[in-house]
Amino acid sequence: MVLTGHGGIDRLEWRTDWPVPVPKAGEVLVRITACAKNNTDRKVREGLYSTADDGAVTSFAMAGNTLRFPRIQGADVVGHVVAVGKGVSPERIGERGLLDFNIYPDARRNLNLAPDYYGHGADGGYAEYGAFPSDQFHHIPNPDLSDAELATLGLCSWQTGYHMLTSAGVAAGEHVLVTGASGGVGTALIQLCRVIGAVPHAIASPGKADALKALGAETVLDRSGDWPRALAGIAIDAAMDLVGGAMTVPLIQAMCRDLRARRTPPRLSIAGAGGGNVTPLPWTLIYLNQVQIFGVSHGTRAEAEQLIAWIRDGRLKPVLAETLPLSRLHDAEARFTARGTDFVGKMVIVPDQ
Repeated sequence: MVLTGHGGIDRLEWRTDWPVPVPKAGEVLVRITACAKNNTDRKVREGLYSTADDGAVTSFAMAGNTLRFPRIQGADVVGHVVAVGKGVSPERIGERGLLDFNIYPDARRNLNLAPDYYGHGADGGYAEYGAFPSDQFHHIPNPDLSDAELATLGLCSWQTGYHMLTSAGVAAGEHVLVTGASGGVGTALIQLCRVIGAVPHAIASPGKADALKALGAETVLDRSGDWPRALAGIAIDAAMDLVGGAMTVPLIQAMCRDLRARRTPPRLSIAGAGGGNVTPLPWTLIYLNQVQIFGVSHGTRAEAEQLIAWIRDGRLKPVLAETLPLSRLHDAEARFTARGTDFVGKMVIVPDQ
């Protein structure tokens, strides 16, 4: 499925004449068996990544405008190695693996300030085959995970969530508030908090409390209700915001209620703006309360390696909402945008056959 330009879902074209890529030196050729959907697919297609409030159509251009049309989207790739390029051991043929979706700007393990990714700066997973760096296609043999379930653990969501926590220095025992908690990053954050020993509290739309508590949420607050009042008895150490817009200021205010009792400054990590790209901020609220704000986009090689280790160890639980075949990607885009109260976790695209 090929993205031919910015616009609606009609810009995604089904192609049967696309050539199978040939793996270059250091690459593996993967027969793709699952690819999780992420909101960034839609935002790139619609050109919603402008860093100004000017309505400009802009792709994810942190590393420069690397988006070229036609482009195959899809970041969270799962599949099986069927061929290798020069310098890669043929013993890798047959391995089932998960792609670290990043196109890293350099070899640094703990810094990634110019992120790009497969599905944007290079072809991704909405296809039958893809060629990817062998050192970023990680062998995940775990027989208890189906390919579609493994795709839900793709790093596009999980690395973003983990980087939100590490940026804010969240530690064991701290209480963390998660907005947009039923989506891919939100459900990842809930689990990651428990893995590192933090206590997650979720804000979500009605009907999702049971599913989020099953993942580890201590409390689930109704996004459509008076959630700031419901937080009155909970001391929040850090907030992980995936919504932005009008939700941001109440999040900060909720962390600033009793500064004398705090052990650390109020911290806000933000990695999404589904509720609006512009928020009027009273800067006196920020600097008088010494609020620390962290913008998060992707993460680092070291964080990716830690997540892969946790997947192999069975520490992370897949949350598979549904699968749809690649030929129905138009339907998947519409369903993904109109997610209802029963939708929790990830949608995964699988081959038609």
